[in-house]
Amino acid sequence: MARMTKVIDLPSMTKLNKANGQISTQLIHIFRAAVQQGDLQSGDALPSSRELAQTLNVARGTVIEAYEQLIAEGVFESHARKGTFVSQTLNHSTTETLKREKQETDIPLTSAAQAFAEILKEFRPLPHRPFAVSVPTGRTQPNDMWRKYGNQYRARGIAAPSGYDDPQGILSLRIAIADYVRRSRSVHCDPEQIVITSGIQQALYICSHILFNANDTVWVEDPAYRGTTAILEHSLHHLKIIRVPVDEEGIQVNIGRTLAENARAAFVTPSHQYPIGMPMSLARRTALLAWAKQQNAWIIEDDYDSELRYSGQPFPALQGMASDQVIYLGTFSKVLFPSLRLGYAILPKKLVASFCGLRALIDRHPPSADQHVLAAFIQEGHLERHIRRIRKVYAENRLQLINMIERHIPKHLGFLQSGDQGMHMLLWLADHLDDRAIAQSALDSGISIKAVSPTYSNQTKRSGLILGLGDFDIQQMERAVTQLAKIIQHHDR
Repeated sequence: MARMTKVIDLPSMTKLNKANGQISTQLIHIFRAAVQQGDLQSGDALPSSRELAQTLNVARGTVIEAYEQLIAEGVFESHARKGTFVSQTLNHSTTETLKREKQETDIPLTSAAQAFAEILKEFRPLPHRPFAVSVPTGRTQPNDMWRKYGNQYRARGIAAPSGYDDPQGILSLRIAIADYVRRSRSVHCDPEQIVITSGIQQALYICSHILFNANDTVWVEDPAYRGTTAILEHSLHHLKIIRVPVDEEGIQVNIGRTLAENARAAFVTPSHQYPIGMPMSLARRTALLAWAKQQNAWIIEDDYDSELRYSGQPFPALQGMASDQVIYLGTFSKVLFPSLRLGYAILPKKLVASFCGLRALIDRHPPSADQHVLAAFIQEGHLERHIRRIRKVYAENRLQLINMIERHIPKHLGFLQSGDQGMHMLLWLADHLDDRAIAQSALDSGISIKAVSPTYSNQTKRSGLILGLGDFDIQQMERAVTQLAKIIQHHDR
């Protein structure tokens, strides 16, 4: 039997009342209840009779008597030179003897609780197999330098466990990010304008709380990242969401003006529209910034997948054109790994204190150790080398996937959206096909894909599938596309 920590501090023991006498009987009832309630589980190691007697300040013989009775009942078991344990072979009759009917509470769930339970279904991660998005496998994983910095800083270095840190994030990482986005994204900021977040999702949540008053109106692209729309739909401010359609140039500012000229903000993905993939044209960027200036409105720029453009240079960020009105959101989840949970918000200076104040209430501050590791990784140039490396991998996988889909999926049932950047491709389906049903069938068959229709408003829904470009084995990808083609053809019938 594996060595286990002994259970000595058992809250149930507070029920022991020495004044009532019959200590051994009380202990028997307390231990039975602890097993029945799950406080003690099969295989848990119990303290020796001497240790427990000393802890409770009772006679050792009293504890021995209780243990012997529970061993006789099959609740406990004793092993020579090892000790006493909760039985690992509680039979059905013994379990039924210990089990009491537990009454479920009849407190109804609020509408908010029910809504968030439904949202969880949308955001559960897909298995790490084709074509899950943002799965760093094989050649797309960070190299050994990440592990080296982790070993160097976490154990005894500056990232060793310490007290509470700044809600804004450590200064060395903010300095590294300011330098990185200046070179790579034409973003202009000081480290004092940067707040380290637990990814873009947290930044969007904070923005939804601090930027608006009750019943304010906001623009959101149609289609848009579901993480954005879900947050705004459940905002405490009861925001009015105006879905503004996109075309090949990005968000259609003129339609936004017609629908809600006086909106307080626009949530956009100008470098790589999610999920369709095109960049926002210069004309649309200029029109959007002119509207924001005229209306004194915010622009929240999610710089989705901006680093991964396969031909030419990445497009510059909107923030560099109007840093006083644009809130720029970035993340390292896509280019490094999602479980890192480190992103950043670049804010106009007057918003920093408000942003950090709410951030402090959510989770106090970002985890410190990985911030130090990431700062060194960026400062020494490894992040940019890593991005150049994975850009080649994803470009290669993209061409392979295009070839496979053209060979296996009939064009009248599905065709790929053109585009030359990002970690996913969009496979449009024939209008009569149900992308949610196909995505579920694919998942049941071992293929991780998502339907695109949930990213649209109800009025403009289109059917399609989002295919991630992870570094999966070529044979694995071929099998997945072949199976996906069969699933699509089956649903066509």
